[in-house]
Amino acid sequence: MHIAARQVEDMLEQVLPKPHGLHRRVHEAMRYAVFAGGKRLRPFLVLSCSGLFGVESARALRVAAAIEALHTYSLIHDDLPCMDDDDLRRGRPTTHVAFDEATAVLAGDALLTIAFEILSDSQTHPSADVRCRLVAELAKAAGSAGMVGGQMIDMEAVEQPLGYPETVALQRMKTGALFEFCCEAGAILAQASQNDYEKLRNYARDFGLLFQITDDLLDAVGTVESAGKAVAKDREQGKATLVSILGVEGARQEAGTLARRAVATLEPYGPDADDLRDLPLFLLDRDS
Repeated sequence: MHIAARQVEDMLEQVLPKPHGLHRRVHEAMRYAVFAGGKRLRPFLVLSCSGLFGVESARALRVAAAIEALHTYSLIHDDLPCMDDDDLRRGRPTTHVAFDEATAVLAGDALLTIAFEILSDSQTHPSADVRCRLVAELAKAAGSAGMVGGQMIDMEAVEQPLGYPETVALQRMKTGALFEFCCEAGAILAQASQNDYEKLRNYARDFGLLFQITDDLLDAVGTVESAGKAVAKDREQGKATLVSILGVEGARQEAGTLARRAVATLEPYGPDADDLRDLPLFLLDRDS
């Protein structure tokens, strides 16, 4: 994962604008947020799933950079005072704290839009049909039927408590939709079969929910040092999580079930999918 992270950061260095002109401050804020560290998990998924089909690395890296730009936009906006109101992200001040709220909003907007600029470029894939499909699928995953819609449900859940099925639906939209795109992107780039596409989507659905459960467990029982951000905020804000519904031990059992199912989905790909099999175990260890 460390090698993939370095490769993606090299690509991000190429595709993100260098600070220049009268608007250089927004470039500085974009780069501050993007190069703040992190495991680059979503890009890793793109690269690993692309690797199953022998996709050219430069193409996969461009898609990985696009998803990391879009993901970073979501973090910037989630941290804003009008949203989660967080002062710490990846162990350092959030973008609106380091710069200002208006600059943070604009930096997020710029990272969101540059993701589609990257995907639509012919360097990402020679086929216009493939590029259009990448753009369309990422737009769905990030929009009102995906991440944005999930965030809306999450905000309203403070006043309208959710049960188990509603909370699962929330998490699949808010967090899982982008994971699904990351895994599907490899099949799209390779123009692989519908069967491959569906298998990777199923893996991503379980992995995404597992990721959110372990993240919520970190918030519930972790420390600022282990999480790299403020903790215990879900409980304080009355947010709907599977930890609050199932309890800590129940959530851990659910996480184990999801991890086993995700690993089993990858059986047809043999040892080529070992990196993807290791990820659910990595998430389980993160909570231990």
